[in-house]
Parts: sequence; C-alpha cells; structure tokens
Amino acid sequence: MGAFDTMMSIRQRKGVRTTEVSEDGTAQQENVTLENKPSSGCTSRRLWKILSFTVGGAVALCTGLLTSVYLATLHENDLWFSNIKEVEREISFRTECGLYYSYYKQMLQAPSLVHGFHDLMYDNKTESMRTINLLQRMNIYQEVFLSVLYRVLPIQKYLEPVYFYIYTLFGLQAVYVTALYVTSWLLSGTWLSGLLAAFWYVTNRTDTTRVEFTIPLRENWALPFFAVQIAAITYFLRPNLRPLSERLALLAIFLSTFVFSLMWQFNQFMMLVQALGLFVLDALDMLPALKATWLYAIQIAALLLVCALQFFNPMILGSLLISFNLSVLIARKLQKNLKTGNFLNRLGKLLLHLFVVLCLTLFLNNIIKSALSLKSDEHIFKFLKAKSGLGATRDFDANLYLCEEAFGLLPWNTFGRLSDTLLLHAYVFVLVVTAMAALAVALRNLSDSPAQRPLGQTGKCVVSLGADAAYSLAHTVVFGALALSTMRMKYLWTPHVCVFAASGLCSPEVWGLLLKVTRLYNPARMCVVRYAVPMLTLSYLCCKFWPGVMDELSELREFYDPDTVELMHWISSSTPGTAVFAGSMQLLAGVKLCTGRTLTNHPHYEDSSLRARTKAVYQIYAKRPPEDVHALLRALGTDYVILEDSICYERRHQRGCRLRDLLDMANGHMMDGPGENDPDLKLAGHPRFCEEIKRDLPPYTALFTRVFQNKTFHVYRLARDK
Repeated sequence: MGAFDTMMSIRQRKGVRTTEVSEDGTAQQENVTLENKPSSGCTSRRLWKILSFTVGGAVALCTGLLTSVYLATLHENDLWFSNIKEVEREISFRTECGLYYSYYKQMLQAPSLVHGFHDLMYDNKTESMRTINLLQRMNIYQEVFLSVLYRVLPIQKYLEPVYFYIYTLFGLQAVYVTALYVTSWLLSGTWLSGLLAAFWYVTNRTDTTRVEFTIPLRENWALPFFAVQIAAITYFLRPNLRPLSERLALLAIFLSTFVFSLMWQFNQFMMLVQALGLFVLDALDMLPALKATWLYAIQIAALLLVCALQFFNPMILGSLLISFNLSVLIARKLQKNLKTGNFLNRLGKLLLHLFVVLCLTLFLNNIIKSALSLKSDEHIFKFLKAKSGLGATRDFDANLYLCEEAFGLLPWNTFGRLSDTLLLHAYVFVLVVTAMAALAVALRNLSDSPAQRPLGQTGKCVVSLGADAAYSLAHTVVFGALALSTMRMKYLWTPHVCVFAASGLCSPEVWGLLLKVTRLYNPARMCVVRYAVPMLTLSYLCCKFWPGVMDELSELREFYDPDTVELMHWISSSTPGTAVFAGSMQLLAGVKLCTGRTLTNHPHYEDSSLRARTKAVYQIYAKRPPEDVHALLRALGTDYVILEDSICYERRHQRGCRLRDLLDMANGHMMDGPGENDPDLKLAGHPRFCEEIKRDLPPYTALFTRVFQNKTFHVYRLARDK
C-alpha cells in the first residue's frame, strides 16, 4: 500500500447526478458479468509481481555483495593487508578497535573454550590490580561468537583468524546495504528505489560508513542489524497485514533489536532517540496505538535480555530508555480518552501527557540509579550539559569529548559532498513534501473535525500519511537532529537519508500529490515521472562517479608505521610478560593486542573508576612533580610508562583543547602559550612532566629510568622504591 494517498473529489452539478448513477449502475452490471469470466489480466499481474520480486531480490543480493567486495578491496589496497606482517595488521586496528580484537585473539589462543570464557569473566590484564568481568563491562559477545565459530569450523587451514574476522565485518556490510535496499523498496513499492538507495550509499561512502578503516568498531557490528530492524518496522507498520506476517515481523524486530543492543554500548541512547520519534507519532495518532505499544515493549524486552547476558550490567538497568518507555506505557494507562475531543481539548491533553511522561521518566530513572549507585554514564550527561551551552565546565572527561572533532557539530562540507551526488537535493525535496503531508494529517487528527477545503469552493483535498512513511519521516528527523549536533552520529542518519530520498523519488504518492496540486495529474504522466527521475539520477551517478570508483580501486598504498612496530617488538622481547604499562588509552589498546601485557587504562570509557584511572595516568602530560606522578602510577601497579611526543607537543587541537590544556584546567593551572586564562587559574609550581623528564635531572632519574626511545615514543621503567 502506498505511503500516503491523495483523494480529490470535485463537486458536480445536481443535474448530472442521475446520469452518474445510471452510468455507475451499468458499470456495476458490466463488472459482475466480467467477474464471472476468467481474468487473464489478474494472472498477468500476478506473474509480473513474481517476476519483479525475483529480479528485485536478485538485484538486492548482488548490490549488497558488490558493496561488501568493494569495501574489502579498498581496505586491502589502502594497507596492503595481505602482505604486511602480523604485528602491522594488529597495529592497523587503531585505538579501541585493537582492544576489541584482542579478546578475539585471546579466545583463539586459550587452551580451551572453557578456559577462554573463564579468562574473560575473571580478567586481570585489562586493568591492573583489578579483576573485571569483560562480558559484563564490554560488548564483546561478537568476538566470542566468532572465535567459537573459527575453532569449530574446518577452516583453519584455509583462512587466517584475522581474515575470518574482517571478512565477517565486510559481509555484514552486504546485510546492511540489502536492508537499506529493502526498506526503500517497501516504502516506494518498486525495487528501483532500493537500487538508487544503494548507489547513494556507495557514492557517499565518506559520510555513510567508515568500516574500511575502523573494522572492529562496535557500530560496524551493530548498524547492519539496526538497518534490519528499520526494514522490519517499516513492514510491520504497513496496514492490513495477515496475522502470520505480523507475528513474523514482530519476531524480526525483536531479534534485530536484541542483536543490535548486544553489540554496541551506545544502544540505549540510539533506541531512546528512536523511541522519542515513536512517541511523537503515537501522540499525534499517526501510528496504530497497539503497534506502538508492541514497539515500546520490544525495546524494553530486548534491552533486559541484553542486561541478563551482560550479567545485569547496571548501566543498562539505569538507562533512560527503560525509564522512558515504562513511563509512556504507564501514562497511557493513567490518561484515558487521550485522543478524543476538539482541537484545544486534545492539545491540552497532549501537553499534559508530555509533562506526565517527562516527570515519570526522571522519577523512575533517579530511583533506579540511586538504588544501583550508578555513576557509569554521568560523563555523558556532563558532556550533553556542556554541549548544550548550559555552562562551561572544567570537567576533564566532558572536555575530552567536547574537544574531539567527532563530537562536534556536523561540518558544512558534509552538505557539499551530499549535494555532489544529488542526494541532498532529493532528500530536501522529499522531506518538504512528506513533512507538509504529515503536518496536514497531524492537524486533522488533533482537530478531530471534517477535512478543511484548501482548494476553496471548487473542491477538497484530503491527504493521509501511512504509518510506515510517518515512521520513516520521524526517523530521519530525529536522527538528523542528532547528526547535526554530533558529527560521529551522522553514520546513523546518512544511510537513512539515502533510503528516504530514493523511496520518495520513486513514490507514486509523492508525485501524485504534486501533480494533483498543480493540476497536471494523469496516471500515465505520474508513472513516467516516477520512473524517469530515479533512472536519470542513476545514470548521472554512474557517469560521474564510475571513473572515480575505478581510480580508487586501482590506487595502491601500504601500511607504514615503523616507530610503533619497533615499540611493540621491544615490549615483546625486552619486558616480562607480567609487566604493567601506562600511557595513552589509544596506544595501550595496541600494546595489549600486540604484546599481551597488562594495562593501567584503556579506551572503553564507560566506567567511572576507569575514567579516574585515566585522569591519574594522564598526569604524565600535566605540570606535576616527579614524586606525585610516580606515586600515582605506582598506585596502579605500573612498571613502565610510555610517553608520546605527539601528545606532549600536540598541535592538532587549538589552545584550550590540547590534552595538556585540559589537564592544566582540571588541575587549576594556567595553560601554555599566548591567550587568555580564567582569572582563578594559577601558575603551576612545576614544569610539565613529559618535557622535564627528558632532561635527565636527578629528581627524575631517581624514579624513572629511560629504557627505550625512538622518534615517537619514550619508555621509562619506574623505580619500585622511592
């Protein structure tokens, strides 16, 4: 069924009505006669649908597989992955990617699966002097699952573990693109829109995915299943589904929501944004109430199941999503007849409903967090508070996020790139048309009165928006707002932009509405426009971007990071296997992966005690005396500390956002270099540790001994006794 219907009826003269009735009656008699005859047209339509479904499905699978191969080839060409050494392959998994991959490697190296599970549940190498349950703390079930598969399947002789891992991730990209294709197909009614959505996804690769250079990142595991969930929701919201189809759709929604939640620690925040979109549509009576209830309940059930698998992780139980969804369901029970009455009456009920849900959410969330003594996500709310302009902060954790480009506003050049592929133009066009239809439907639902007559005395126009199209609109709006505010979240928005724009360009309802409003409508013209515009767009994309794609595939580069390789070789060969290393979060993830040494801190930042550890370790880049730094590091069991010139003398960020500046402000010290300082900041009583230690002065050499040095890294062994 179409996304939204436009029904126009023109008032006729009274004298013609009898003729119309007579003609209608004759037509009905003819129809009865025809119905008694075999319908060859019906059989032809059925065969055409089967053919279209078969061709469209085949194109969907081919498109997904080709995208997967394309991205895998780019990764190979960029690093020459097949030719570099194992340590170089592992170093290429930068920052937290290396940390996650290390658990896959750890499971494969374990004597048995039982031993591997035990080491993950009682891990004492990820954080020194602490034993933590990694399955509770981190979302690494995918690494566990892959390691089990690799050990069980007879593929060890033919496929290296690292290739099994990365090919799985690139294979998920095929699932991702196929899900986007199917969603667009469901919304528009033609698989041509799915093909256009896939083309846009590839031609806008810079803004739709980063899988080729951050393979193990959690979002690359989770987003394909998020796309499957959206496709299932789109199908579930179609009207007049058979009971079996509806149950299968609900099962698909639950399974995809569960897997998505299991694979990404930010699942609760993404689904909260999704729930807010559902809440708006539900409140405006643009979704069937029962189906909205099912979707709220599935989110809660999936998250609770993940919570159980993560050994009742308190961060999940204290999530805003659970509190919000429960509040919505409770408020709907408390407020009867919410969707009845005139416009002002319904508007008042709606505002009251919003207030009740907000108060209930905050109340439930505070109770849960107080009962669990939960502080793991407080850094996120500090970040949101500072980003919203509700006051400057010197909080180190919040500023660490604020100063990263990925957590800044979406750059304007993003829109330039989207315009080059015509995606932005198509998106804005479809967004305006659909938003106008949604506004008309929302006002009509709230007024609860007969439709107005925007065409004056000549007739009336009634616009209705299907629940599937309404959800797609809400999804793109709420995630668009999230992407505009935080650049890293654009990867949740831009793929759906491809779907939304492609489905709109191929939608008979969009073009039908425009042609009827401009009084140019006839079925043939609408059909021509519906197919001609996307085909011309596809032709443009092929002509403009095919040479660039071929150039990309022929461009060969090679991984080159000799300083880090030298450091990892030295650690493996010259330090005890039980040695504890301190340094930057990003580097230590690689140390664990390449050498297996114990760490003081790491990039998985969703734990309050870990954040405190990281701030203590980072005092090596602050203005602190050697005695203080030594005491802080030894309190964490540190044997060796790695200093990086790229951090000590950082120039990538502007003043006020360099790591050393964040530490100075958090410590109450004035920042280096020309520029203003807050009046309450004071001059530090000691020079910067990472600079002064290189002068080999007695206070430093008594506590720290240089044991390794190259152009990038300086490693010092800590004295055990002062």
